[in-house]
Amino acid sequence: MEQQLFAEIYDAHAGAVYAHAVRMSSDRHAAEDVVSLTFLEAWRLRATFDGVISPRAWLLGVATNVIRNTRRAARRHSEAMSRIPLADLIPDPSDEVVSRITDRARAAAALAALDRLRRSDREVIVLSVWSGLSHAEIAGACGIAEASVRSRLSRARKRLRELTAATLAAEPTAGHASVSRIAREGHL
Repeated sequence: MEQQLFAEIYDAHAGAVYAHAVRMSSDRHAAEDVVSLTFLEAWRLRATFDGVISPRAWLLGVATNVIRNTRRAARRHSEAMSRIPLADLIPDPSDEVVSRITDRARAAAALAALDRLRRSDREVIVLSVWSGLSHAEIAGACGIAEASVRSRLSRARKRLRELTAATLAAEPTAGHASVSRIAREGHL
């Protein structure tokens, strides 16, 4: 079948195929997909078209099969998705950090202490706490081993606690200035 003849068949019967698909699916958007798939399938089967007496009836038959196939695929997809176990919810570690840092001075001291950590330790703590990445994801992002992530994270947390406590003990009100400086510099 030549392209011009197929274009004429499309022009003559696309409306009928669309109306049939709307009636069968009760969904205009799905019907548009059915029309596309029907004519794609008709093009694929164009070698068998020569023996067709009524192109409209043949296209409506193809459309009916397309609708059946899409429904079957949707049903199978739904069934497959229902068999997948739901992932266990992993608590967000940033919620715990935020709940522990309850006042402004402590937050400012922690942010100031974060600036004083080694770059490598600061990277893993930021990726873990603020970005919520897993140890494996952090390892991939930093190009280091997962064991290195765990040790850096442990060291960074310990050092962050020490530096925060020292800052709070030295100047309890100094943290307020640090928050505004850090906010201005865009580290929040």
